[in-house]
Amino acid sequence: MSSAKPFLPWMVWGVAVALYAIAIVNRSSLSALGPVAQEHFGIDASTLAAFPVIQLLVYAVCQIPVGVLLDRHGATVLILSGSALMFVGQIVMATVTNVELAILARVLVGAGDACTFTAVMRMLPEWFKPRQLSTLGQVTGLIGQLGQLVSVVPLAFVVDRFGWQTGFLGISAAGLLSFLLAAVVLRDAPGKRTALERLTRRTGRITAASESLSAAATTTVTMAPPQTSLIPVVGGARARRNGRSGRESFVMRVRRLLSIPGVRLAYWVHFVTPFSAHAFLLLWGTPFLTGGLGMTPAAASGMLSLTVISSMIAGLILGPISSRFIERRVLLVIWVTVLIMVTWLSVILWPGMPPGWLIIALVVILPLGGPVSMIAFEVARSHTPRSFAGFGTGLVNTGGFTSALLLVMLIGVALDLQGAGSPETYTLHAFKIAFAVQVPLWVIGLTMIMIERRRTGRWMERHGRTLR
Repeated sequence: MSSAKPFLPWMVWGVAVALYAIAIVNRSSLSALGPVAQEHFGIDASTLAAFPVIQLLVYAVCQIPVGVLLDRHGATVLILSGSALMFVGQIVMATVTNVELAILARVLVGAGDACTFTAVMRMLPEWFKPRQLSTLGQVTGLIGQLGQLVSVVPLAFVVDRFGWQTGFLGISAAGLLSFLLAAVVLRDAPGKRTALERLTRRTGRITAASESLSAAATTTVTMAPPQTSLIPVVGGARARRNGRSGRESFVMRVRRLLSIPGVRLAYWVHFVTPFSAHAFLLLWGTPFLTGGLGMTPAAASGMLSLTVISSMIAGLILGPISSRFIERRVLLVIWVTVLIMVTWLSVILWPGMPPGWLIIALVVILPLGGPVSMIAFEVARSHTPRSFAGFGTGLVNTGGFTSALLLVMLIGVALDLQGAGSPETYTLHAFKIAFAVQVPLWVIGLTMIMIERRRTGRWMERHGRTLR
């Protein structure tokens, strides 16, 4: 058993990250199917955009409640609940042709997806040492991108060859198998029981023997988190006098966290980095490549695959870099965001059809925002008290999905306003105007990062804090 114990953290992480990859498949299942979905449901661009927008809205809204539940009930319960919700959602998506029911399916998928990533990230510090967390966070995101790749190629192939229902029922089957595996493997922390062990009220030998691994969990932050006493408590004494601390605890927790500049900085890092890639990969990439640039569906799938592969390679590179240059990780965020913005503006402002090399540069550079967004969770972990870990991760995770849902909807509205809201009416000019709505989001995000970065530096100096 002693030889098996060191393997247990990797087994737990492997199953957790596999469920995250399945969650990405569920999240991005429409990424290469935009035109197919429009034909299947008979909808325009704004209605098509409503699918991922509502899904992302549910995801973002659920993040803070999920964080609270995560701190209260643990990662395993949240991961399994999310898997079950996505399973039901994709069953509905596979079997209905009514738009309202299909939107309900995306609501279920969004809620289930919301439970997964935050819980997986919360589980990592319980099983691994501080120096491993940055790289593991990037590798977790990288493996999750495999789910994106599944949506871009195999799922699109299955739907094309065997039909809409077969494709989405296949996703549901994979979700069910991963749920069963998680029920017998996942543990919140060393010594904690699996879901099956809780159900049967029996503790297995592996779980009992893993108790000795918990020593690693006592030193699992990249910076000693600020003591709770350093965070202003607004109304705490009054709440205790009135006996209403339970009712006011949620608001108080939000105010405590947002009083820390580093948490606000983490939020804006996540806000500004991934939204362009999300909008491209979740919905608008295929319509732009086929309807705007005139590519064949096969060529568009190849471009989307290149986008995902670029993201995965970037994840391998950026993890060690952010660990090595911890003091400059926010500067890395700024430079990558500017690079993405400049590349997009080059495509938008190019007169006529952009050259092939520029489109390839776009699909390679665009996805860098995804891996870079993981730095937000490193920043959050450096500034969030341990008792707020799940809550803080959920709060920060709302950033990128709030900006993404705004962008997805704004692109759809911009296309419809130009009379280019269906595969028959798509034009390159209309797409250029539609994708230009990204610019205000970049400006807002970068401005807030500059402001909060300075505030965080002053806060750390005032409290004698240093990153390590």
